[in-house]
Amino acid sequence: MKKRVHIIYSGMVQGVGFRYSVERIANSLDIYGWVRNAPDGMVELIAEGDEEGLVELIDKVKKAMGAYIRSSKVEWEKPQNEFDSFQIRHF
Repeated sequence: MKKRVHIIYSGMVQGVGFRYSVERIANSLDIYGWVRNAPDGMVELIAEGDEEGLVELIDKVKKAMGAYIRSSKVEWEKPQNEFDSFQIRHF
């Protein structure tokens, strides 16, 4: 069953390759959506895929970048089926 997750990461998450790591992980899991730096120093992620893949994405990001993450706010949402790839976005 497809789901959507919206995550805000805070900590030392900019300037450390965070977005590129998330993109690589998402693409390896067939997850669609985007990741971007926020002007307030946080990183925002919106992703859609099957629930198992999204949980794996969250776990792999935590494992790969956990040293830089102070906290994360995770909200599960209904999928909107608006993505056909995963990409890094810019403000």
